[in-house]
Amino acid sequence: MDHVTPQRALLSVSDKSGIVDLATALARHGVELVSTGGTAATLRDAGLSVRDISDLTGFPEMMDGRVKTLHPIVHGGLLAVRDNAEHVASMQEHGIGAIDIVVVNLYPFEATVAKGADRDTIIENIDIGGPSMVRSAAKNHDAVAIVTDPADYAALITELDANGGTSLATRRRFAAKAYAATAAYDSAIAQWFAFADQGQAFPDTLPLAFTRGAELRYGENPHQSASLYIPRGPAARGIAQAEQVQGKALSYNNYNDADAALELVSEFRDGPPTVVIVKHANPCGVATGATLIEAYQAALACDSVSAFGGIIAVNRPLDGETARAISGIFTEVVAAPAADDEAKAVFAAKKNLRLLLTGDLPDPARGGLTVKTIAGGLLVQSRDAGNLAQVELKVVTKRQPTEQELTDCRFAWTVAKHVKSNAIVYAKDGSTAGIGAGQMNRLESARIAAWKAKDAADKAGWATPRTIGSAVASDAFFPFADGLLAAVEAGATAVIQPGGSIRDEEVIAAADEAGLAMVFTGMRHFRH
Repeated sequence: MDHVTPQRALLSVSDKSGIVDLATALARHGVELVSTGGTAATLRDAGLSVRDISDLTGFPEMMDGRVKTLHPIVHGGLLAVRDNAEHVASMQEHGIGAIDIVVVNLYPFEATVAKGADRDTIIENIDIGGPSMVRSAAKNHDAVAIVTDPADYAALITELDANGGTSLATRRRFAAKAYAATAAYDSAIAQWFAFADQGQAFPDTLPLAFTRGAELRYGENPHQSASLYIPRGPAARGIAQAEQVQGKALSYNNYNDADAALELVSEFRDGPPTVVIVKHANPCGVATGATLIEAYQAALACDSVSAFGGIIAVNRPLDGETARAISGIFTEVVAAPAADDEAKAVFAAKKNLRLLLTGDLPDPARGGLTVKTIAGGLLVQSRDAGNLAQVELKVVTKRQPTEQELTDCRFAWTVAKHVKSNAIVYAKDGSTAGIGAGQMNRLESARIAAWKAKDAADKAGWATPRTIGSAVASDAFFPFADGLLAAVEAGATAVIQPGGSIRDEEVIAAADEAGLAMVFTGMRHFRH
């Protein structure tokens, strides 16, 4: 069937927004309105003539509303194939009238969970009749239009006004949305049972539901397509939820890099003013300071070449002075909890720069899962929420670190957690001095980080690179002493690493011989 002129509509919604306008349009087209409970009351209050579902079925709503639409009169009217003679005969025999339009949205299960309701209330907000009607109507979309999203009311009204009925193309589109809606709804329920009610870290079936957000121009490369998806259930606010104040649409790479910057700067959300500069998902400069402008200048000095075209995240509301400094070089994205009017005005002159306001920074110690696709499956793990507050640092060398060295060690370690493995980070006085990322061996990362520090010193006109007197962090243990010796050669005086290598004694001996102070964390931070 292509065109269907509706005679009867069943309306039963939890979200009443727009329902009166839709029902008014249906009534204008001579469609009989059948409704339930609160929806019927809302429509009657608006002066519309409504037939109660109990009048249609001959049974009252019962069991606190748990049973009202689960009836052959309802589902027969939804599922009957209109041009099947046997179905038509059954309808006539049992007094079943066809239902041509169904407007349903479901009990607010996710909102009930989000507001911290007790278990009994959560269970009562598991809709049974609603999804059953949605699925019945969607299955028989050849004849029935199923509308589950108030955003589609206007399209339905427009089609009714233009054609006096619904087209098959529209009914197919609505059916696809309907099944996605019930799938997401069941996913939310399954997640709650698995994670919250049963306390399972990795359930037998992993039900995930996401809603499409921005459609992106392309993926990592122009020949790839891409889109942003937002979790349906509770989730930390982040780049996906940030307010974009200005600039062109974010690309796939912008989202990925901005997320890396935000995750790292969030490690310092309760610390002093901090600036993170990221390029290709790796930090190229991180610094703290008395002010944001000081932190930015120190972060930029770490690697001013890589910072060109980079992503910047800050842990304080952005001010005009810092915005002017950032505007000195080409920057793709700036993410900040907030920005004052002066900062916004400064960036307004940079039409291609994207300014994202994130609100409160996400909690770096939050739980949750991370997911990575592989050929034929998914790798799922708990997110790396580990931090130094969870471990007791163990000094393994003869020399104890000074208070400043220990502070630099902690800073370097925090940054190294967010650098692609193999990661080496030199830091001094609250600023990165050199970062080596993503190499196939740790020695090369140490050498690259030292080389970058020397290059930064040459560009800034410093007498010596900032690796002199620095602390160095390694995201995993030094398997040989050579990586440590490269750090010694670069001028580091303190080392922080997980330990745990079969050659730890060899590495400790090399550190003692060089006069280093070294601490073990017992915690690794691989990031692949």
